[in-house]
Amino acid sequence: MFTTLLEGLALIDRTGMTILAATATTLVLGIVANLWLRLRYGALEEDLGRAREGEISFSHIVLKHIVHDTTDALRHAGEPNLQVIIEERFATDLRPWLLAERFVRSATGLVIILGLLGTFYGLTLSIGRIVHLVAVETSAAADISQGVSRGLTHALSGMAVAFSNSLVGVLSAVVLTVFGVLSNVTDKRTDVMVQIEGYLDRALVRSPPKGAIPLPYPDDFGLSVGRLDTAVARFESALQAFATTTRDFREFNAHLKDNISRLSLAFGELSDTLKTHIGLLRSAPKG
Repeated sequence: MFTTLLEGLALIDRTGMTILAATATTLVLGIVANLWLRLRYGALEEDLGRAREGEISFSHIVLKHIVHDTTDALRHAGEPNLQVIIEERFATDLRPWLLAERFVRSATGLVIILGLLGTFYGLTLSIGRIVHLVAVETSAAADISQGVSRGLTHALSGMAVAFSNSLVGVLSAVVLTVFGVLSNVTDKRTDVMVQIEGYLDRALVRSPPKGAIPLPYPDDFGLSVGRLDTAVARFESALQAFATTTRDFREFNAHLKDNISRLSLAFGELSDTLKTHIGLLRSAPKG
């Protein structure tokens, strides 16, 4: 089988070999980039592990920048958003790593596209040569036999380009897919970011550095809740006192209205009595 493949590769022209070389190069670069990223993220994880064991300083620049940004956020803004800080620093300081990671994710699709490119190129080349072979007119039988043999050879070389590129592209895609399942660099990066966030939460947020704004602990929070309950109770008492005062004022208004009505009746009776006495005095004979 291997000898048959070598014989088929011998029929491939320079363009087909270029496409095959590009597919193989993409395969190798995808595997190398995957392994390189695993080693880089592993070194970052080891640096973080040494810090958890008691060492304060970091050797990697991205960890230093993350700690610096978190400390500044604690001093000026209270509780920081650790996930945003970590993602921004990874995007800024580890740009080549993220570029290599994108290449690793795209390598599988790239080798398939290169295989399809070689396939269509080979089929186009083969069909063109067959059409040229059919269109050739020869006068001698020997010339016809020789032309047909040479034309079929060229046509088969185009088919070799097509199927060789398809085979190499599919095999490369399978290898990269299996390798990506066994060594997923995206999952490794996410795991490292989660570990960094956990370390920052334990080492800085829960134990803020000197000059940082202290965050509320459970005891302080309970005390604050107790004070809030006391204030609410006092406010409720004030509302009840105001309601009682309002009710008393309403009763006073009702009594005042009754008293005014009684005074009005009394003044009316006094006026009638005065009118009666005045009439009697006027009608009395003058002596």
